[in-house]
Amino acid sequence: MPDSIAEIKPDEQFTAFLAEGRFMIQRGVETGTHVFFPRVVAPVTGEDLEWVEASGHGTVYSTTVVRKRPPEPSLNIALIDLAEGPRMMSRVEGIDAADVRIGMAVRARIVTAEDGPLVVFVPQDALDGKDAA
Repeated sequence: MPDSIAEIKPDEQFTAFLAEGRFMIQRGVETGTHVFFPRVVAPVTGEDLEWVEASGHGTVYSTTVVRKRPPEPSLNIALIDLAEGPRMMSRVEGIDAADVRIGMAVRARIVTAEDGPLVVFVPQDALDGKDAA
């Protein structure tokens, strides 16, 4: 294995982009197929990948509520279908966890948590012309 491949750490590159305020995903150079979670090569085809800006648009594919002991608020965990095709796990913020619905249009935001920057989503209709990122 060449040293250049051994040194590639796509998950660290993804986090570095988030720290810059950029939501980037990978796309196959030959096929143009988007992938997520960051990888060294594309699954199935093994083709080279390039980083591209994600649109930030998505749709809730599934959701569940994680109930916490009061006074902590409940959380949701959601699978989001990105407009580019891949599906990612995240959460929807800005509304009650129980109000997140399958099929809901959402928009990505980058927030800073204890472990560093991460992508969360907010309902698209809550933005009303505001920039999500």
